[in-house]
Amino acid sequence: MEDEKPISYLTQQQAAEIDELLVGPLSFTIDQLMELGGLSVASAIAEVYRPNEHNLVLVICGPGNNGGHGLVAARHLHHFGYKLFVCYPNRNLKPLFTGLVTQLDSLSIPFLSIESLPREYLNFDIIVDAIFSFSFHGNPKPPFDNLIRSLASLREHYQERKKSRFVVSVDIPSGWHVEEGDITGDGIKPDMLVSLTAPKLCAKAFLGSYHFLGGRFIPPFIVQKYKLRLPPYNGTSMCVQIGKPPRTNLKARPENVEADPFVQFKKWLDDAAAAGLKEPKAVSLSTATKDGKPSSRVVLLKKFDRRGFVWCSNYGSRKGREISENPHASLLFYWNILNRQVRVEGFVQKVSNEESEEYFCTRPREIKIVPAVSKTSTEISGREILHQQCKELEEKYPEGTTIPRPVNWGGYRLVPESFEFWQGDESCVHLRLRYFSDGENEWRIVQ
Repeated sequence: MEDEKPISYLTQQQAAEIDELLVGPLSFTIDQLMELGGLSVASAIAEVYRPNEHNLVLVICGPGNNGGHGLVAARHLHHFGYKLFVCYPNRNLKPLFTGLVTQLDSLSIPFLSIESLPREYLNFDIIVDAIFSFSFHGNPKPPFDNLIRSLASLREHYQERKKSRFVVSVDIPSGWHVEEGDITGDGIKPDMLVSLTAPKLCAKAFLGSYHFLGGRFIPPFIVQKYKLRLPPYNGTSMCVQIGKPPRTNLKARPENVEADPFVQFKKWLDDAAAAGLKEPKAVSLSTATKDGKPSSRVVLLKKFDRRGFVWCSNYGSRKGREISENPHASLLFYWNILNRQVRVEGFVQKVSNEESEEYFCTRPREIKIVPAVSKTSTEISGREILHQQCKELEEKYPEGTTIPRPVNWGGYRLVPESFEFWQGDESCVHLRLRYFSDGENEWRIVQ
């Protein structure tokens, strides 16, 4: 993510000129640019919103090229593992667009009419706004005026219902002026903006959690001609995150503090995932011997619910041995990009064999082999021994056979007795919220 160097923002005229250069002297085709743009949008979404957590995606497409980007993004998101739905009123009947529709039909992606959209879009995890692009002029006409109003009001509905839904706008949030932003205040207020080619001037007013750029196809000629300052792309990625996610100041927003610590944790975990952290569920687990000698390590949270926080491990590991003699432990989640941490203290118990079996079955085949050969916290003469044992086990259980769960591997659950939510502040007057259990499902908050 590029934070330090300023980047270029395009006027409407510059954006139009660059498009003309791309499809003119530089011999790009419109369908080629549409494919690159749509892939960039899908890549940005997949980088932040994982399909196992935010699976249901609605793509709303306008009749122009931005709608084409949305159709392409829908196809790629389908192949990335999301469940797609498309709303495409006022379809463009040019062969390029009808071909994109045919491709989605071949994947059995359903097209929904405006009338069939659920109230407040409650069935969806992600809504992609691919309605209007930078070339749009004037006021939206039916049916897009009502669509934009309904999308613009989503944030209010979800705050009221405490549901997390994310809106992603392609290039320009619909209802915004390309240079002046949301002039009327009635435009869509997306959680993510994916700028294409280079950010447009209106993107300076974007206040959502992440801003991505998809423009890896821009030739040096255009960069030099317009003196563009664009961030570098990492590896083979088609998108790059620009700017910093805003840090939420809970002290100034007490209405965001939940009475239930599990609800509060879910909100913060969603924020961490949305901020683009690679492993928002990574957590430091601290245990101690019966004599009180502590040890810490990072584990990966498997799940959490009102019963507690679950991770999996070898029962014979150091943490397993310490838990067996002293069940008191703590978890520490630290999300540096948000300047937040959560500490959870309680006691640990093993989950049932049925739960452990369920967790083990969800692991990829190559990962299932490791617990069977790894004796965590024991000394070995070299890594080659483990590699050889893995190879032997792969031969014993060839592709298509079931690898059994080792008896010494399973899940642990920390049952919370207290929570502490910490929000850093640049003034060093940090916010600390502590929740103490006063009985079953009753929590007392101390600030």
